[in-house]
Amino acid sequence: MTTVGIDDISIYSPGFFYPLEDLAHRHGIDPAKYLQGIGQEQMAVPSPDEDIVSMAANAVAPVLTDDVRERISTVIFATESGVDQSKSAGMFVHGVLGLNPNCRVVEFKQACYSATAGLQFACDLVRHRPSEKVLVIASDIARYERNSEGECTQGAGAVAMVIAKNPSLVEIHPQSGLFSFDVMDFWRPNHREAAYVDGKLSIDVYLRSLREAYADFRRKDGLPLAAIEKLCFHQPFTKMSKKAFVALREAAGADADHLDETSYAESQTYGRQIGNTYAASLYIALASLLDNCAEDLGGRNIGLFSYGSGSVGEFFAATVRKGYRGHLRTRAHRALLAGRREIDYATYVAWFYNSTKSAEDRVCPEETAGRYRLAAIEAQRRVYAATRNLQLNAVA
Repeated sequence: MTTVGIDDISIYSPGFFYPLEDLAHRHGIDPAKYLQGIGQEQMAVPSPDEDIVSMAANAVAPVLTDDVRERISTVIFATESGVDQSKSAGMFVHGVLGLNPNCRVVEFKQACYSATAGLQFACDLVRHRPSEKVLVIASDIARYERNSEGECTQGAGAVAMVIAKNPSLVEIHPQSGLFSFDVMDFWRPNHREAAYVDGKLSIDVYLRSLREAYADFRRKDGLPLAAIEKLCFHQPFTKMSKKAFVALREAAGADADHLDETSYAESQTYGRQIGNTYAASLYIALASLLDNCAEDLGGRNIGLFSYGSGSVGEFFAATVRKGYRGHLRTRAHRALLAGRREIDYATYVAWFYNSTKSAEDRVCPEETAGRYRLAAIEAQRRVYAATRNLQLNAVA
């Protein structure tokens, strides 16, 4: 039977961060509430010429080998930070990167869950047409009201995954446990830039969804937890992984006796430095696990839980392929995070709370550390371009 899964994965986060310790002082609270209480150390901050499209293009660019360019049949863009009510954010990425014109491009939305829907749809497409590859992108900016309880969980980032047969990194199992029900734990009406959130309800719904999705997974003959050695959870803040782990252990009973906090610890490394990335969060956690786990995970199974408020939960499993380390982008990911610049509070406020819904045309000064940027809005049309350094390198 042909295996299908993640053949390549690349992450991107803005080249600037704001330290949570300073935010805690601004809020007049003990920094430990952020650093240990929710497990966040830094917040990735997009510059004014960055948005979900430019971040996505920067995540996708490294995976675009000649073979991938030729065989992409579908581009799926998952986000809850859409830049247009009609045009898919993926079409902007398609244009700026010059992707294969003979493919379909769509945008998926369901809070933080939609990248998992994209991944599962992509796997099914490749199972039916093994010669094709599917590009799944997740890109989001987590934004809350200034001085709100959610402000400390803000962040920004993107992930790009190439889905193919006989993948180099991770095989996705076909069994999947699902749980959906309508609840108002987190939502953002069209006129709002920041979300409404009921924090306690959202955590309760997350944990209920995990228990119910795992039960459904087992009913469908998904792997028992006894056969799973590592875990990845959706991380609106990294300490949420601990809450999820406790709930999953209770649900699985003796099947989870071999697991402890080390089973998910490496999945938190990147999230602590980036913050919440909504749809990209689970897969940045997966990249973090693969990049940072000292053990060789080849041939071992991972359990993954995806959650999107409103709400949808999905539990599924994957097997790490032998030889996967030779196909990771660990050095690039670590260099990306190590090379970021710290910004002060005034810059953070000016950048993070600038209006994304402004009706005014504008030219965006070049600030980003990435390869692609939002260059301007002209006659209400978004214009994306390569940065000067990339353009100069291309000329040279």
